[in-house]
Amino acid sequence: MRDNSVLPKIIPIMKSIQIHQYGGPEVLQRIDAPVPEAAPGTVLVRVHHAGINFMDIHTRQGKYAKSRTYPVRLPCTLGMEGAGVVVAVGGGVTTHAAGDRVAWCIVWGSYAEYAVVPAWQAVKVPDALPLDLAAVSVFQGYTAHYLAHDVGQLGPGKSCLVHAASGGIGQILIQIARRAGARVLATTSSADKAAIARGRGAEQVFLYDDGRFAEAVRAATGGEGVDVVFDSIGRATLRDSFRATRTRGLVVNYGNVSGSVTDLDPLELGEAGSLLLTRPRLADHLRDAAEIRRRAGDIFGALLDGTLKIDIAARYTLDNVEKAHAAYESRSMVGKPVLDIVNE
Repeated sequence: MRDNSVLPKIIPIMKSIQIHQYGGPEVLQRIDAPVPEAAPGTVLVRVHHAGINFMDIHTRQGKYAKSRTYPVRLPCTLGMEGAGVVVAVGGGVTTHAAGDRVAWCIVWGSYAEYAVVPAWQAVKVPDALPLDLAAVSVFQGYTAHYLAHDVGQLGPGKSCLVHAASGGIGQILIQIARRAGARVLATTSSADKAAIARGRGAEQVFLYDDGRFAEAVRAATGGEGVDVVFDSIGRATLRDSFRATRTRGLVVNYGNVSGSVTDLDPLELGEAGSLLLTRPRLADHLRDAAEIRRRAGDIFGALLDGTLKIDIAARYTLDNVEKAHAAYESRSMVGKPVLDIVNE
């Protein structure tokens, strides 16, 4: 049983990062706001760390302003991933108690000292796992997990190409694919980033900016192409991803860092070899508490046994989070940054 006498006292006012309009980093506002209460079915968490993601950039830019999958609206406290300690539970919550260490994602409000999280989305963090590592592992870990296992259905005898392989999701996806027994090829935008991808287990790494990765992938697979391409880049690579995929293979477009493809004729998929193209979203693969616990169990377990490595690329605070957003938008960030809210 946890000793609740050591829990921090809830102060009435908290620091937070909010947006009241969409735009660049200049729209980020530091707001002193009342600490919210735990509504029925939720837990109030003292946030220790928040993961910083490209999804935060997209939220700030207004790309989810009309989304039904992610119905985040203004005004908004940014941050959709975090980890901390439960300080209060709402009515009807029996799965969590004050003092529990939890992590969550796809719940906005983590750029703050306190966050209200639906209890079914808050997964317990093993005592042996540091909270900062939990905070940077759930969003990208869950994403790589469902892409590899549910969408790509990777296993022995399967091959895949991972774009942007030095990024947070890319590094995890390589490792999960390798653990599943698949052959992994990868692309990055520079030789330095290619070394990171190889270090995570990619067999061969190509540069995607030169427009020749499709030919390189074909050559590496005896002219056939890979079974699955995981493309998070979008407009700059998607059509070349078709050429890197085997006949009747699968292209998974799960991001659009370079912009969306708005002029795609489905006939192109037929001409490229009767390909399948999908655009999945994480929320549809975290549909209930059992699914979340299953993915978290795999990710946390792999972190603890050392078969999954996630490096914290940089640390920021509520006072300089703009620098994190600028690094992401310039694509100079390698790996996953974290927002430190409580000094541990």
